[in-house]
Amino acid sequence: MYQPPQFQSKDRAQALQIMRAHPFASLISVDDADLPYVTHLPLHVEMQGEQMVLLGHCAKPNPHWQYLQTRPNAVVTFLGPHAYLSPQVYPDLARVPTWNYLAVHCTVEATLIEDELAKDRLLKKLIGDHEPSYAKQWRDLDIKFQQRMLAGIVGFELKVLDLQCKIKINQHRTEAHQAMHKMYAAGTENEQALAVWMEKLGLIQ
Repeated sequence: MYQPPQFQSKDRAQALQIMRAHPFASLISVDDADLPYVTHLPLHVEMQGEQMVLLGHCAKPNPHWQYLQTRPNAVVTFLGPHAYLSPQVYPDLARVPTWNYLAVHCTVEATLIEDELAKDRLLKKLIGDHEPSYAKQWRDLDIKFQQRMLAGIVGFELKVLDLQCKIKINQHRTEAHQAMHKMYAAGTENEQALAVWMEKLGLIQ
């Protein structure tokens, strides 16, 4: 993605925080017609030593897993909080609106997970991310039902080969930070999250 230096974050901890707080990602591959093919899905993020790995699955009728099988390199994007910014925050009138946002793009290499036990372990990691209390209900389900559910999905491990993290909150416009923070802090959930990130980045003293 386009990365002006003032918005480029090289802090892996910041990228991980965005990915884990906003796990509903876009997995982008090339289909058989050489066009982008996108699946929107939740991904589990984990570190295996120094290696970042993303774990997820899609329905077996979804051809995306076949594209990953034949062309394992893909791109995954995560979108964090984002919001419009009015030029009213600036002390002068010669300004234009913009949109602030946090995003992470990963270049990945996919390995399919088709073994039943491995898919079960993958599902339990996703359950642990989103509803740990459901784990017992899943374990207590009839084994044949579990097997049918597992047979209906294809899992995948996405090894992160390259990562780009962009944090665009008008860091270079210091004259507007106080007014921008005040506007965002009183706004929507996304705007409030951007206000918190302004504080994390030390833009507000």
